[in-house]
Amino acid sequence: MQDKTLRIDIGICTFRRPELEETLVSLFALSVPPGAAVRLIVADNDAVPSAEALVERLRARSPFPIAYVHCPQSNISIARNACLAECQADYLAFIDDDETADAGWLSALLEKARATGADAVLGPVRAVYGAESADWMRDGDFHSTHPVFVGGRIRTGYTCNVLLDMGSPQVVGRTFALSLGQSGGEDTHFFTQLTQAGGLIEFAPEALILEAVPQKRASFSWLAKRRFRSGQTHGRILAAKTSGVGRVRAAAIAGLKFVYCAFAAFVAAFLPVIRTRYLLRAALHAGAVMGVLGMREIRQYGVVEAT
Repeated sequence: MQDKTLRIDIGICTFRRPELEETLVSLFALSVPPGAAVRLIVADNDAVPSAEALVERLRARSPFPIAYVHCPQSNISIARNACLAECQADYLAFIDDDETADAGWLSALLEKARATGADAVLGPVRAVYGAESADWMRDGDFHSTHPVFVGGRIRTGYTCNVLLDMGSPQVVGRTFALSLGQSGGEDTHFFTQLTQAGGLIEFAPEALILEAVPQKRASFSWLAKRRFRSGQTHGRILAAKTSGVGRVRAAAIAGLKFVYCAFAAFVAAFLPVIRTRYLLRAALHAGAVMGVLGMREIRQYGVVEAT
């Protein structure tokens, strides 16, 4: 008796990004895991179906079926939830529309998922810097993405390189928060809720994705804004778990961490990479203070990001 085919969907949320073509073409070259069938889901978050013509043009080149979903709300959570709703597979992977996948990317994610029984598996995203990027930025590699381990465990995750077990009780019925769909942090919230419910996240270091750093992101201000927003999301999650004195305490701790990092950055004034690391951590803790105190997250996605 022949084994049942393993089905894997790959979700790509997009909003007016011409780099989507390069992303899709990289997926066409994937090494498909033995016994698996792959399908692509493109969730277009633009008010008009601006990515549809590109998808239709590439269908003939694709070795995999492509599902096109138009979700015109300029809210990344709606696009991610559209991928969840459209998924008909055993696993759902996510990749961003400005990234390219290594040929063995999907196989590495799946191998780790099968070996560990994890509810989600993360892979690394390696930043590719252009000639216009500053030396301190390339040396510090500030745009690459890796999971953070706390006490030997991954407590939260990201959607730029992940595989979800769609049969997991911790994944079934879980969605991305619409309130975070224009600020960002919806993935942090999603995976934090997953692990708090008992879910397991593992890391597959061989599941490599590359992301070119465009000029508009190759600046300290962009990095600081992103870290500040990440801190806001973390603070919001902390605030949801406590109230009153607990929130004041959390805000005070984050404030003390901000002061420490700001002072450390001053001491390392002539060491660009170390100084920048401390300044970005200061921005993160400042955001955490604001998040705990209820400040609304700054908007980063949709038209703001496209422009």
